Amino acid sequence: MNKIHHTAIICSNYTISKQFYTDVLGLEVIREVYREERKSYKLDLALNGEYIIELFSFPNPPKRPSRPESCGLRHLAFEVDDLDRIIAHCTSYDVISEPIRVDEFTQKRFTFIADPDDLPIEFYEK
Repeated sequence: MNKIHHTAIICSNYTISKQFYTDVLGLEVIREVYREERKSYKLDLALNGEYIIELFSFPNPPKRPSRPESCGLRHLAFEVDDLDRIIAHCTSYDVISEPIRVDEFTQKRFTFIADPDDLPIEFYEK
């Protein structure tokens, strides 16, 4: 194996999630496809030119059981240079972060926000 190729996320409201991942998080749209046979969008997103997320919509997907200790993907984490700046950016979109924590092993600061479907997203300071 070389690296993680991408993470696939199923959203409940495509328009809201697309806006969150592109406007709030600033990910770049690589390709957007509507698959009529599935009544589903597939949006490929990149960070700094590197493909990282497939955002899917499906009719009536089940809700996430709990946050963050449900079985499956626990959270999506992004490395950031300036944690305070990303928190301020998110706040400007009315996206509230949890209190800043400090990793007990690395002494690095991190926090969490939630996407529109309550998927935990971590920002971990470099």
